[in-house]
Amino acid sequence: MTRAIMFQGTGSDVGKTVLVAGLCRVMRNRGLKVRPFKPQNMSNNAAVTDDGGEIGRGQWLQALACGVPTSVHMNPVLLKPQSETGSQIIVQGKVRGQAKGRDYQRLKPQFMDAVMQSWQHICDGADIVLVEGAGSPAEINLRKNDIANMGFATKAGVPVVLVGDIDRGGVIASLVGTHTILPEQDRAMIAGFLINKFRGDVTLFDDGLRSVTEFTGWPSFGVVPWLKAVARLPAEDSVGLERMAGIQTKALKIAVPMLDRIANFDDLDPLKAEPDVEVVMVRAGEPIPADAGLIIVPGTKSTIGDLKRLRENGWDAQIHDHVKRGGHVIGICGGYQMLGQNISDPEHIDGDTTDAEGLGLLQIETVMKAEKTLGQVQGTAVAYGVPVDGYEIHCGVSHGPDCARPFALVDGRSDGAVSADGRIFGTYLHGLFASDSFRAKLLAELGVHGVGFNYRASVDDALNELAENLEQFIDVDALLQLSLPVKI
Repeated sequence: MTRAIMFQGTGSDVGKTVLVAGLCRVMRNRGLKVRPFKPQNMSNNAAVTDDGGEIGRGQWLQALACGVPTSVHMNPVLLKPQSETGSQIIVQGKVRGQAKGRDYQRLKPQFMDAVMQSWQHICDGADIVLVEGAGSPAEINLRKNDIANMGFATKAGVPVVLVGDIDRGGVIASLVGTHTILPEQDRAMIAGFLINKFRGDVTLFDDGLRSVTEFTGWPSFGVVPWLKAVARLPAEDSVGLERMAGIQTKALKIAVPMLDRIANFDDLDPLKAEPDVEVVMVRAGEPIPADAGLIIVPGTKSTIGDLKRLRENGWDAQIHDHVKRGGHVIGICGGYQMLGQNISDPEHIDGDTTDAEGLGLLQIETVMKAEKTLGQVQGTAVAYGVPVDGYEIHCGVSHGPDCARPFALVDGRSDGAVSADGRIFGTYLHGLFASDSFRAKLLAELGVHGVGFNYRASVDDALNELAENLEQFIDVDALLQLSLPVKI
């Protein structure tokens, strides 16, 4: 009989994704068949699943922690923001359409059937399912037709653990305030709370725990401190990118413009893990560091829109200056499209603009297409003759003279383009830097000799360390006792 627990937060970025990933590994280490589930996610950081669709990268990480293949059913509704007010809607891995925020609120009821269908699929054969909420259940203005938090918990009958982030301050008020404003039916679903991101001696918060329990009646399941292992895990939320500032001078500085709709930014994680590499996220209004040896133009959910923002920040001229100084440039997916001569969008896939001039660094042109290319791929990086694997997730086709010098040969076809002097290349492959031999060759060309570590193994090691930490700071036995058989 499958059991389940749901983890909701007092707000966004309280650490739910990592906690669920760590607890997935805890349950797996205890010999349980565990699966992750997130009814609704909002992120441009997406993964291609083993069954050929899209889910949030957070659920990809959680599936890795469980040791199971990824499935579209782990995150049945994925919203990918394309503008300040609108998002692309992915349902069970496939594009369902686009909607602005207000329109989506009216559409949500029709997605609950898909959520519950996926829920049944995930529960089948599992001992326990760990569910992650989205945002906060305290957003009572969004409670009607909710599918992400209490709307799902009440329908599926899943008990909820509320997670509070003490690092941002006001954690007692946020927990007690959530208790106060929730309707009685929703409040009854909460079985207890967790405190996350505590700095220092956790016993100093004993009085705080008692206060929360006195106000709410909820027991504490533990206080989780800042854990070093978390820094070695892929980040799901772009909120964390703001913290990636250059602190130390290292052998190689890599600059990455922070595009408004930056996507699949965990492409950068293997580079961040290199001890001699400094990855600097360049925020709007800041100049690209002149001493950068490499500029990476990352993926984006809005190629033409972010190309406009790139110019507004003056980054286009700075990238050209970097190239004139002999610097290297890599464009990934939407960033690859920006490096070309022109981007045309006759079907308005990317917005109202149908034609945009690119940066002119590669002799290619791109035409946006409604049909999305999705897939996990393996190939060979042509310049180095080493294997590279990753995934494709893009709307658009690029062609031109520089494509005659492909970045990679993938499944018998060419991918990407390379400039005549070899210092600029673009590719549609996400996740390429996780290929250890390719990353080592690239860094050696840039004058840095990597430590030769296995990136994917390092992520798995971080999950094991995280699980050991959570066993120490969370009452896992009490969590297992509160989990209830699911309603399907």
